[in-house]
Amino acid sequence: MDAHATKNSERTLFSILFAISFAHLLNDMMQSIIPSIYPIIKDKYGFTFGQIGIITFIFQMTSSLLQPLVGRLADRRPMPYALSAGMVFTLIGIVLLSMANQFAFIILAVGVIGMGSSIFHPEASRIAQLAGGRKKGLAQSIFQVGGNGGSAIGPLLAAIIIIPYGQHSIIWFATAAFVAGITLLPVGRWYKKMLHRPASRTIVISPVVAALSPARIHWAIVILCVLTFSKYFYMASMTSYFTFFLIDKFGIDIKVSQLCLFAFMAAVAVGTILGGSIGDRYGRKYVIWASILGAAPFTLALPYVNFALTIVLAVIIGLIISSAFSAILVYATELKPDKVGMMAGLFFGLNFGLGGIGSAFFGWLADKTSIEFIFQISTLLPLLGIVTVFLPDIDSKRVMR
Repeated sequence: MDAHATKNSERTLFSILFAISFAHLLNDMMQSIIPSIYPIIKDKYGFTFGQIGIITFIFQMTSSLLQPLVGRLADRRPMPYALSAGMVFTLIGIVLLSMANQFAFIILAVGVIGMGSSIFHPEASRIAQLAGGRKKGLAQSIFQVGGNGGSAIGPLLAAIIIIPYGQHSIIWFATAAFVAGITLLPVGRWYKKMLHRPASRTIVISPVVAALSPARIHWAIVILCVLTFSKYFYMASMTSYFTFFLIDKFGIDIKVSQLCLFAFMAAVAVGTILGGSIGDRYGRKYVIWASILGAAPFTLALPYVNFALTIVLAVIIGLIISSAFSAILVYATELKPDKVGMMAGLFFGLNFGLGGIGSAFFGWLADKTSIEFIFQISTLLPLLGIVTVFLPDIDSKRVMR
């Protein structure tokens, strides 16, 4: 590769990153209205906590199971316009959800929305890596913060639009799917052009990674999966049941509970962007350490304090624990630099899949015990961050092959 091509491949293209981040914001905003309407549909249709958990399980599983497959296919044959195609599925699912009046119909709607997510995320993450140049952690954070921002805005919009006007008002969110699809078309064209450039196909590998045995690399990926489990099982308890916890323990109304969930998700968005930049500068392993294990003292205290401190701790937890995902994903792609799409699909898939399983499990457990009990149990999960000690330190100067 010549010097000019190398320089271009190391540039950070913020216009592309902001475009896919904005689309990610709209995508995850639409997805986040699903847990935001749980109190409405639970009362309207008489659902149990178990049924609420099943709805989340179906949504998260359709959002996750296809992602590693889509990512692997994209590694072999990149799909520049998959991002816009994913938005078509999301648009259809939003329309169906606005009209759903039975449990099975709601399951179908959230499943279609989940399929749209499976198509969107792996290629979008690959584009973020490509557009990020040398700042891959920052690039993933910019991409991810869009999703976290959307997840934060979703409950707020649900409180403003859906709670006052009812389930049918969800159809207005279909506009967001249309806007996102249009936004992604020029990104797809840019990506298609980049695929014809040799620089975009160059594999960059750390000499430390090159010295690792395949077994050591696979073991490191297993550890990353354990860390992802601890993060997203805990996040499942917060995103799906934090509003119920606040209503049950402190007697607040639905609207206030949604605003509290918004505060937590907004903190998650801020923590995500900080984590990527810190990982690029100081090393991803240190970010993973601080993010997951560092959140444990605050999660352990949350179920036992008053309302004001509960919200303060939730914001602190959101800031800390959210910084891990970008570091985990970039760390994984550096272990497997020739399988960026597959790694993105795997970890985004784990993100959604573990969230779905966690939500279903905690819903079942809440029916058997209480909402307060599941928060007492879930607070232990960040302690699994201790397994970070077994990850190899791969932060060093990289060479090309």
